[in-house]
Amino acid sequence: MKKLIVGLAFAGSLLAHAQEKTKSASPVTFGVKAGLNVSNLTQSEGFYEGDQKMKAGFNAGIFVNIPVAEKLSIQPEVVFNQLGSKTELQYETFFNSNSYSWEYNYKTSLNYLSVPVMVQYNILPQLFVEAGPEFGFLLGGREKGDVTTSGNTMAKEKISFSNKINTEFYHKFNFGIGIGAGYYFTKNIAATARFTAGITNIYKYKTENAIRNNVFQVGLAYRFK
Repeated sequence: MKKLIVGLAFAGSLLAHAQEKTKSASPVTFGVKAGLNVSNLTQSEGFYEGDQKMKAGFNAGIFVNIPVAEKLSIQPEVVFNQLGSKTELQYETFFNSNSYSWEYNYKTSLNYLSVPVMVQYNILPQLFVEAGPEFGFLLGGREKGDVTTSGNTMAKEKISFSNKINTEFYHKFNFGIGIGAGYYFTKNIAATARFTAGITNIYKYKTENAIRNNVFQVGLAYRFK
């Protein structure tokens, strides 16, 4: 992950250098962005197993803004995106009049290389709204948390775990639709917000009631201009 972040920063510096060489001849601008993700996994129908809660993560990447009309532009991005959710799950069984329970509390972190392609419209010179598709490619992930076992004939025990996800159970490709807005409060720096709703099922073998990524993002963007 550290290598990926360093790579994105290096790519951003290269884009800045390229922008300095071409800014007199082209209205295209380049930039870098980073921010906070608040994500969740939702099910198309019914309830996803357990109690799903929002999980914090982060995003960081680069973008290029390409004007196509006076107030309209297209902004492709390449972003490291940390998605997933928190899960609280409880099982209880009875055997020979004895009760046994298992309580799971864990986070699922899913790391994607995302490629949003936003169409932006400038309501004001500093204020824009945007919408467009996002294409994601799964890099890996981890489940981290604990399980607590108890029963009327056994002592309460808590065990922590941290495991990489088995990517064989996940689709490598993820597709979503994003909508958002941003405001450049200086010539170079903008505050941004975006919600991306997942369209595709993240699991290979769950064909009914698809599980989808959803994420709300806030952050800062810096354009080299």
